Amino acid sequence: MSHLSGSERAIYVQNMFGRIAGRYNLMNRLMTGGQDMKWRRFVVQQARLKNGDKLLDLATGTGDIAFEALKTVPNLQVVGGDFSLPMMQVGKTLPMGEKVGWTGADALNLPFPNNSFSAITAGYLTRNVIDLPRMFAEQLRVLKTGGRIVLLDSSPPKNNILKPFIEIHLRFIIPLLGRIVAGKSGADAYQYLPSSTQAFKTPQELAAMMTKAGVRNVQFRTFMFGTMAVHWGEK
Repeated sequence: MSHLSGSERAIYVQNMFGRIAGRYNLMNRLMTGGQDMKWRRFVVQQARLKNGDKLLDLATGTGDIAFEALKTVPNLQVVGGDFSLPMMQVGKTLPMGEKVGWTGADALNLPFPNNSFSAITAGYLTRNVIDLPRMFAEQLRVLKTGGRIVLLDSSPPKNNILKPFIEIHLRFIIPLLGRIVAGKSGADAYQYLPSSTQAFKTPQELAAMMTKAGVRNVQFRTFMFGTMAVHWGEK
């Protein structure tokens, strides 16, 4: 659960995503009312990809962002990296699955040479990483100068009139959906995901961390009453 730390948390998250791989896409559509695909399109827009570019999509999962990038820029080389092999195995069976270079990858120790990619995207990676400065350092290492980093992740609800309703959704509705859709094996996963959101950085805090790590021109935009954020910046 979200109280775990260090390698224990990393192993838990890896196993958790493996257990829910088969129902992951369906749960994303249900939890967000289908809005998650709009956020992924925004991620691809902010990556500013061109024909011939090479994209690294980290925490690629079943490949939603990778596929959206290929739809937007067909002449693109896309590497999808994740440490959950079952998630990528699902992605390989989907339309366009053969166009992605699926690679087992740890975000803290990327298996790529320096200056390899034109852009890096990641969906729901940052709140599951145990060492954010190391993660940013690795992304900057493998990114070409001028390349863009674009990160999509959830954010803790703001302190406003909507917060109690959002917390009900996070604490009760999402775990209930998880039990119904993903079954017993995924029940704890959909308790972890909301709790990790509530314990994560605010968009402003994450932007400050990116800047401190050396990412330039950092900006962000929030969605869904401030509970989702896309951050972007340049090397």
